[in-house]
Amino acid sequence: MLKTKGERTRHAILDVAAALATEEGLEPLSIGRLAEATEMSKSGLFAHFGSKQGLQLATVDHAAALFTAEVIKPARAAPRGLARVWALCDQMIDYAERQVFPGGCFFAATSAEFNNRPGPVRDRIAEMVQLWLSYLGHAVEQAQEAGELDRSISAREVAFQLDAFAQAANMQYQLFRDARVFEEARRAIRERLDSLRLSS
Repeated sequence: MLKTKGERTRHAILDVAAALATEEGLEPLSIGRLAEATEMSKSGLFAHFGSKQGLQLATVDHAAALFTAEVIKPARAAPRGLARVWALCDQMIDYAERQVFPGGCFFAATSAEFNNRPGPVRDRIAEMVQLWLSYLGHAVEQAQEAGELDRSISAREVAFQLDAFAQAANMQYQLFRDARVFEEARRAIRERLDSLRLSS
């Protein structure tokens, strides 16, 4: 919970910054552009972030916190094993389908933008994406250990495949605005998980 006025203000600023990053790009995001979008002074924003890079890094961290709140935290309510793997995938698709960010998944957008831009911002984006893939992979491992999924395929490979379906839905929706892609992604994920299920 945000307790102080300063924390609430910073959170609101970063909501705008993250939304802008998905529509206009994270690299063009500057103190000046954010001042224009939030109708705040540049000096006030500078006091919060110190520099353009500081703003970009804070925006990545804010987007990661939102992803955790929107995807990972709700999925934790599902029991460990196959149910949690499905919950994580379903919540990720739901996050894209609800357009939590106006330009779709923040990390899909910024990963494409920064994949050839070495530096602290790219490193932070990569770290957050890797944390998600590791978390999903660990959920797959737990399902394998519980005897629910075939262990002959690495959990990392399964996580890659499941994430790829969700990412494809996000990308195609941004391009074509055809909401059918979300159910198609869910169906593809269910079919992949069914193909890995061990008979009881």
